[in-house]
Amino acid sequence: MDLKSFIEKRKYLVWDVKDPKKLSPSAVVEACLKYGDWKDFQALTRILGVEKIASIFKNQTSKKRCNYSARTKNFFTLYFAKNAPRNS
Repeated sequence: MDLKSFIEKRKYLVWDVKDPKKLSPSAVVEACLKYGDWKDFQALTRILGVEKIASIFKNQTSKKRCNYSARTKNFFTLYFAKNAPRNS
């Protein structure tokens, strides 16, 4: 499975997007972490790998404006610190 088929099968993550297949990997990661469940995250991890997701997450959360809730940001900061230490 690739990233386009992943998001195409999970349109509930990006209900406001007309063509989900055109989303960037960064947008797909954000949608999955914000709105997905653990199974969605595990499927995304199989496609991109935990290191790539952690890198995207770190880039997104290092900016002044962050779209993640405090709870989500805290959880994945701790998760990636343990499971992707090169990107924490």
